[in-house]
Amino acid sequence: MQTGRNILYIFSGLVVLLLHSSCNKLTEKPYSSIFTDAFYATASDAEAGLTAVYGPMVDLYNTAGTFASDFSADQIYPRPVVGRDTYTLFSYDPNYTTQKSFSRQFESPQQIWQSCYSGIEKANWILYKVPATNMDTARRTAILGEAYYMRAFYLFTLTKNFRDVVVKTTPSISIDSAIIGKTMQADVFKQIFADLDQAVKKLPSYSTAIQKGRPSREVALALYAKAALYNGSWALALDRAKLVIGSNKYALMPNVLDVYNVAKEDVARQENMWALECESTSPGSSTQIISLYGPKNSDGPAFAVTSFGSAFAYQSFYNSFSPVDKRRQLLDTNYVNKLGQTVAQKDITPITPKGVLVKKFMDPTPPSGAINIPILRLADVYLIAAEAAARQNGATAEAYGYIKVVRDRAGLPDLTAGLSTDDFVAAVLQERSWELFAEGDRWYDLTRTNTFMQVAAAAVNDVFPVRQPKARNRYFPIPLDEINANPRLEQNPDWK
Repeated sequence: MQTGRNILYIFSGLVVLLLHSSCNKLTEKPYSSIFTDAFYATASDAEAGLTAVYGPMVDLYNTAGTFASDFSADQIYPRPVVGRDTYTLFSYDPNYTTQKSFSRQFESPQQIWQSCYSGIEKANWILYKVPATNMDTARRTAILGEAYYMRAFYLFTLTKNFRDVVVKTTPSISIDSAIIGKTMQADVFKQIFADLDQAVKKLPSYSTAIQKGRPSREVALALYAKAALYNGSWALALDRAKLVIGSNKYALMPNVLDVYNVAKEDVARQENMWALECESTSPGSSTQIISLYGPKNSDGPAFAVTSFGSAFAYQSFYNSFSPVDKRRQLLDTNYVNKLGQTVAQKDITPITPKGVLVKKFMDPTPPSGAINIPILRLADVYLIAAEAAARQNGATAEAYGYIKVVRDRAGLPDLTAGLSTDDFVAAVLQERSWELFAEGDRWYDLTRTNTFMQVAAAAVNDVFPVRQPKARNRYFPIPLDEINANPRLEQNPDWK
């Protein structure tokens, strides 16, 4: 594991433990609790509690936040080692048996479940306690807005991975309040929208004064637009996306390569609206994302030191780009090693001579590993607007206008005029694939449109010559450990 990549959100184990709760089948009488009624009494308590809400993001984006999606879809594939290729081959089980080791668990949907519910529990304590905290009114309002936003984000992450999930809006004051059953996905989205309504009301509009990694009102609107798109609420998705675009608070970087240039990450926040902020400070938590994208001994990037990397792009995906598409420069079929020698594709990896390198997470100053992991970008919002507009009103000039902004930046010509609604939406989904690859987005586009079986089955190479997704793979199974711990929690029907 790469140890030089450190995360901005470094907080003491005491604060994290302070807000942690768990449940099991044992009947226990708690005699004491690590949290007390005295906590959240001051502004510093509230700030510490809010910091803890962000804490699970570190484990979530260690790899699972992107690789559970990317290894399943048609852009990125893993080195075929136990625990990673189960997503590509769709051979995982409800127990996530091959992901039980410490290092593999961080790549598992089980980590997604655990991180998100840990964050939700911490957000619930903020929303329960902070309204009574004696502190500056404006800052208290903003803290509550962040908690609502984070709860919505965690719920959205859960439902797009597991479909029907537990919706928990109160803290675990007792064992009884901790153990509840699932909510249907339609009602999960209702809660997400309700939380985002509150976040939009309470969060400040974007300014450079907002601390790195914190959501603005426009970020909440962007998440709102994306969640509405996933829910098939086209008018709502379009409305929220237009509010983000019309705010003029954000803009695309003129050069798409600069979005991923660690030296330009501060100015890149004009497009990279919300990200996992990574810093080169130490000590801190680490993420595997840089090291897994290889290759070893390259010229500059803090890639794998002792291996050839473990994640590559399919040759077919690379070939799908127009040669003039500037985003194709974020992939490569060779690299320059530390001796200044150009290493050809066939020598990049012993896994396959067709291993295309992904360059979005390169850091030219090893071993810092300070490149940010994008979560919501303005380019995504434009493409949400394009798709929602077309699904709502057909392939109108408005819909064409939104996708044009993204294609212009990529150096591509305008889309063919007069496309049918279906053809236009297909073009938007393809544009999303080119624009957002390796950012943990593609698999959810395929599952929400129910095209994952045919698309994933067709993405093969000499490493994975056959892939056979089944209908049940549209959503991951709820981890068996969680079902065993919660008698009210039922497995997804397709996984029973």
